[in-house]
Amino acid sequence: MADLPCHLPNRTGARGRRLPPFSLATLSFVGDGQHRLRAIQVVNGFRDEARTFHPHPESVEQLPAQLALVALGFAGAEPSRLLTDLNITMNDLGTIARDDNFMSSADGVFVAGDAGRGPSLIVWAIAEGRSAAANVDTYLTGREILPQPIHPDDQPIT
Repeated sequence: MADLPCHLPNRTGARGRRLPPFSLATLSFVGDGQHRLRAIQVVNGFRDEARTFHPHPESVEQLPAQLALVALGFAGAEPSRLLTDLNITMNDLGTIARDDNFMSSADGVFVAGDAGRGPSLIVWAIAEGRSAAANVDTYLTGREILPQPIHPDDQPIT
């Protein structure tokens, strides 16, 4: 994966507009003496094939700011004591591995939505939740009566 710089003051797009920084990690919010935001301290870096961020310590800079809007994304299921204690397997994409019935590697533990699919739209999470619930019902009752709108490996129509 290319090792790309983040803050290039002379980098412009097709219409001559300055392009925003990219491939940054926020280190801290910098305030003034009156608890107002003054800047955001960031570091440039890159993500490898395993999606691990590698910062360039020499590239730390402060971007002037008066307002910070935080949008949280999903980078994969986080390893936790619960997953370890249940011996739940993660796959190469950083999501929880599951079978055709939405069951994880732990018997009776089901997974749906971003934890099993990875980052996706809420409509996929809802459909997966319904399908996982149908499989939980089958697991508990032995009857296949609830609808399963999608399967774990279904993909969007393109």
